[in-house]
Amino acid sequence: MKKTNRAWSSLLLLVALMGFIRCSAGERPEISEDQWITYTGYEGPGAGKHIVLISGDEEYRSEEALPMLAQILAKKFGFTCTVLFSIDPSTGEIDANQQANIPGLANLESADLMVIFTRFRELPPDQMRHIDDYLKAGKPVVGLRTATHAFHYAKKPDDPFARYDFQSTVSGWEGGFGKLVLGETWISHHGDHGKEGTRGVVNEENAASPILNGVQDIWGPTDVYTVGRLAGADILMYGQSTSGMTADAPVNRDKPALPVAWTKRYKLPDGKSGKAFTTTMGASVDLLNEDLRRLLVNACFWAVGLENQIPEKADVAFVTPYQPTMFGFDSFIKGKRPADYRLQED
Repeated sequence: MKKTNRAWSSLLLLVALMGFIRCSAGERPEISEDQWITYTGYEGPGAGKHIVLISGDEEYRSEEALPMLAQILAKKFGFTCTVLFSIDPSTGEIDANQQANIPGLANLESADLMVIFTRFRELPPDQMRHIDDYLKAGKPVVGLRTATHAFHYAKKPDDPFARYDFQSTVSGWEGGFGKLVLGETWISHHGDHGKEGTRGVVNEENAASPILNGVQDIWGPTDVYTVGRLAGADILMYGQSTSGMTADAPVNRDKPALPVAWTKRYKLPDGKSGKAFTTTMGASVDLLNEDLRRLLVNACFWAVGLENQIPEKADVAFVTPYQPTMFGFDSFIKGKRPADYRLQED
């Protein structure tokens, strides 16, 4: 019996040692793949393209919105999509309030597009360097809602990536990631948060943009963000505040319309030039609106250089049932894991 126990212990030690060697060689341990989800695209204009969608915000349920969007992009248009989440490292569960852990950012090394919907994240250098490398390479970006204030290094202001902070004053990085890459950082709520929604109005000057194909009727219950002067940007859509939280609510004429969707070029001080699309809409409940989903799908086509293949009216019907949670702090569904969003065929 003692021999058997010794043999079993030796076997366990060998397995553990092999796992250590794999990790030391740079190979991800198997368990890490359970911390994100990938939808494989097979046929369509996006076949062969890889999109990495990064969720992680406390309020607007990006952890629900991005898996839904990724399913549409993968199953209807052929993009392979990897969705990342803020994960509680002690449980492996999705935790929207976890600001310092988004596993799987190494997937950006093979990405053709980064879609980002984070808020006030303070990621450690070993994770953040993947975003930094991606942006230095001048690769395309699509930013949703709180991506204008995607990062906030409040606890570690001396972190090597603190320049990404939405309040950054570092020379060449004023306003951080939001200002430098997307065109604007967080300023304030222009609409009355939780009481006013947003009615999208196409900017007629850029109405011929293929990103606006099939986009006519956009309304969402999130309010308009304050947006200042967008230097070098092409504004695609303005947002009017609605006096109420329903699609038939009248427009508040006392508040001017402000940009809610635009494109621009970006360039990090030590990087190559790239392009970005930004919308200050995009909460999970906003994406019940068909034309807003279509705007985002079209933007992804544009971002990866497939603007000539944007459909006249892209099919953006849900792949699986979608019942988003209303926005609000600490309203995320507890106990969910990335695997809960897996599709059977994947």
